[in-house]
Amino acid sequence: MNKKNNILFRPWKKLKRLQNEKLRFFITRHLYPFSRYYRELFDKNKIKPSAIRTVEDLQKLPFTSKKDFITLIKRSPDRSNFAFLLEPNEELIRKFLPKSELLKFFLLGLFKGKASLKASLDKEYRPIFLTATAGTTNQPIPFLYTSYDLDNLKICGKRVIEIMGINKEQRAMNVFPYAPHLAFWQTVFAGFAANIFIISTGGGKTVGTKGNIRTLLKVKPRFLIGTPSYVYHILKTARERNLNLSFLNRIILGAARVPKGFKLKISKLLTQMGAQEIRVFGTYGFTESRCAWVECPADIGAASGYHTFPDKEVFEVIDPLTGQVKGEGQDGELVYTKIDGRGSCVLRYRTGDIVKGGIVYSPCPHCGRTVPRISNDIVRAANVKNIQLSKIKGTVVNLNTLEYILDNNEAIDDWQIEIMKKDNDPYEVDELILNVSLLGGVNKDEFISSLNQEVSASAEVSFNRVNFVSSLEIQQMLEVESAVKAKRIVDKRGKISNT
Repeated sequence: MNKKNNILFRPWKKLKRLQNEKLRFFITRHLYPFSRYYRELFDKNKIKPSAIRTVEDLQKLPFTSKKDFITLIKRSPDRSNFAFLLEPNEELIRKFLPKSELLKFFLLGLFKGKASLKASLDKEYRPIFLTATAGTTNQPIPFLYTSYDLDNLKICGKRVIEIMGINKEQRAMNVFPYAPHLAFWQTVFAGFAANIFIISTGGGKTVGTKGNIRTLLKVKPRFLIGTPSYVYHILKTARERNLNLSFLNRIILGAARVPKGFKLKISKLLTQMGAQEIRVFGTYGFTESRCAWVECPADIGAASGYHTFPDKEVFEVIDPLTGQVKGEGQDGELVYTKIDGRGSCVLRYRTGDIVKGGIVYSPCPHCGRTVPRISNDIVRAANVKNIQLSKIKGTVVNLNTLEYILDNNEAIDDWQIEIMKKDNDPYEVDELILNVSLLGGVNKDEFISSLNQEVSASAEVSFNRVNFVSSLEIQQMLEVESAVKAKRIVDKRGKISNT
C-alpha cells in the first residue's frame, strides 16, 4: 500500500480543508438544487445554501430524523421510495446551477445531442438499487442508489478491505443474510472493488448452518463476515463437531454492537479449533449512510475505533437533549451528513446512536491513518425504554447496559430479554424476563444472584425472572437462522389485547 497517495493518510488539516470544499460543492450544486425536501428546509429557515461553507456552519441547520421519513411516507405512500431523493430536471438545472455548469450542459448537448445529455444525467441521478432499514420500528425505510452511489459503495468497500488488511491471496466468506440490507451488499461490493474472492452464502436462511460449515471447510477462508449472533452460532456448532478451523483467524462482525467480552468468546472458540493470531473486527454502518466503517487490526483488548471517510461524509456528536455539538472525545449522539452522493441523501441526520468516547482526530495508534475515528462503544437510543416497574411511576431503563453485561459474561452461551406485562394483564406492571442458555459447569442459583447484583448496580433494575433454556431453544427464540438481526430484546407489551 502506497501511503503517500492514500487519502486516508493525509494530514488532518488537509483532509479537513477537502471536507469543507466538498460540503460546499455538494450543497450548492446538488442538494439544494435537486432535493425538494432540503430546498424547502433551507428556504423555510431563511438560510442560503452558500452560507454553509464549513462543517461548523452545519449548526445553522435543523436536524433530520427517521420521524421525517415516516411523516413523508405517510403523506405520500406512493412516493415513499423517493423521500429525500435528488431529482434534477431542466427547470431546476437552469434555475440553480451557475453559468459555468450550464455551459457544460449546453456544450454536451450541442456536440453529442440531447439524447446523450439525458443519458449522462440518467447515469448520475437515476435510482437503480436500494437497501432498506430492518424495520425494527415496524416501518422499513428504503434508501435509493444511483450508479454514482454504487461507485461510492465500491470505493468505501475497497477502503474497508485495505483497513482490515485483506489481500488478493486471501479468501473471505460472507454469511450476512441475503436481503436488501446494507451489510450484505457493502460486503459484496467491497469484494468486487478490491478484486478479492468473497463467497456470499446468504446466511442461515439460505443454506442453513450445515451448508455454511460445509462451505467453510471447502473454501477455507481466512476471513468470516456476518452478524455477531450468527457467526457465534456457526463457530459454536463447528466446535461441537470438533472441526479444525485453523485456517480461519479473522472475524468481521456487523449489524450489532461487539463488546470486548464477545470478541473474547469468539477468540476462545477459534483457539479451540486450532486458529492462532486471531483478530475480531467490529464494523459500524446504517442504511441512511449507504456505506460502512471498520476497525483496523488491533489486539482484542484494544479498540482502534471506526475509521471514517471525511471526503464522503461529516460526523458530528451532539447532546441528545439540547442538540449542542460536543467536543472531541465527548459522549453524545452521532449525527451524519452526506457530502458526496446522489440518490437518497441526508443532511444532519440524527442516527439515534449514542457513542461513548465520541470522535477523535489524532492519527490512529495502530495503523497510522489520519481520518476521524468513532469510538466503538456505540449504543442505540431506542433501547432506552420507560418501564413501569411499579404502579406509582415508570423507570427509564437503558437496555444497552444490560446487553453489555450479558455479552461480557463468560458463563453465558446466549440470551434474550423479554419485556412484558405481569400475568399478561395490560393494567399490571412491566416485567423484565431473561431467557438464557449457560455454558457447562455453572451453578444456576449463584449465576442469578451474581447477575442481578451486577445489573442492579449498573442499571438500577433486576430481572423479575430468569428462564434457563437449551442452546437450541435460545437459537430458535433469537431466530438466528432467519432474522436479519438476532431478536435480542423483545417488547411484548404492545401485543396484549384488552379483550
